[in-house]
Amino acid sequence: MAKEKLSDRQQSMLEFITSFLDEYGYPPTIREIGKACNITSTSVVNYNLNKLEREGLLARDREVSRGLRLEAHLSNLVRVPLAGRIVASKPMPMPDASASFAKDETIELTRDVVEDHDDLFALQVKGDSMVDAMIGDGDIVIMRPHPNFQNGDLVAVWLSDREETTLKHIYREGNRIRLQPANPTMQPIYIDDPSTVEVQGRVVAVIRHT
Repeated sequence: MAKEKLSDRQQSMLEFITSFLDEYGYPPTIREIGKACNITSTSVVNYNLNKLEREGLLARDREVSRGLRLEAHLSNLVRVPLAGRIVASKPMPMPDASASFAKDETIELTRDVVEDHDDLFALQVKGDSMVDAMIGDGDIVIMRPHPNFQNGDLVAVWLSDREETTLKHIYREGNRIRLQPANPTMQPIYIDDPSTVEVQGRVVAVIRHT
């Protein structure tokens, strides 16, 4: 369908999805589309998205909340597997039974948000210890393996002696490691035996939860 045959509402939705993708690197949710286009009913948003899909202007994955793909953006997409959850609070045992996602579940980003690397993976954040780093409960962090960290890196660490994991800024201080939250109400965690700290990955991008 040529663009002039779209309704004003469908044209507005398409323009919003395009601008949202260009700005954030990932697609909007149905509720975000409705709010931007002054549509209060999610069923009306769905109806018009289905129309755009039938006309070949976008593709949809209805199993995920941000499952929209503009056909013009497909060649620019980076697909990152959603591997599980990471706590941004006190270190917690992992994995747990609630941390699993479908094996084929992915996060789609554009190449201006992250470079396309085979080893990228995504984790959903649980907790609020990193709020001053603009990472909140429910956000998605895009990670890349990074065993040789630099002071201040934001990393997912596995504490092997405790069998716990956490998301924190990391610092090497003499013979110990400091794991620093980005929340003034929380205290740093000091690890006296650095050999028990395994850096699983460094944060390279954040997808805000809405």
